[in-house]
Amino acid sequence: MTHLLLIAHAPLASALRTVAEHTFPSCAPQLTALDVEPEMSADEVESRARALLAEAGAEEILVLTDVAGATPCNAAQRLLGEQVRIVSGVNVPMLWRTLCYSAEPLDALAQRAIEGGGRGITPVAPINPEST
Repeated sequence: MTHLLLIAHAPLASALRTVAEHTFPSCAPQLTALDVEPEMSADEVESRARALLAEAGAEEILVLTDVAGATPCNAAQRLLGEQVRIVSGVNVPMLWRTLCYSAEPLDALAQRAIEGGGRGITPVAPINPEST
């Protein structure tokens, strides 16, 4: 099973982990969160991420970050390798879809994350109070 690492500006990574555990209580062992504080450098984020991944002992890792080009994603890029994929723009639908399909191969899981994140962005019509 692929390990998921959330790297995002504080407190988003921890908040997303909490949302994941609320919906998928058994996901805790496969999900790690790293909140990036304003004073943290990309070097420090990378170092902490590597330590978290070493603790997890996972062979395949999908990293979900909040914003491409920002410190969380820039640090995550340093983790890229044969068994590590990164998807930025994390949102709750992306995370839930990733958890639902976490047994899939890494590349398929990364694609599922992208699709789930995109499908979660949709306009919402106003509620007609007379029809409820």
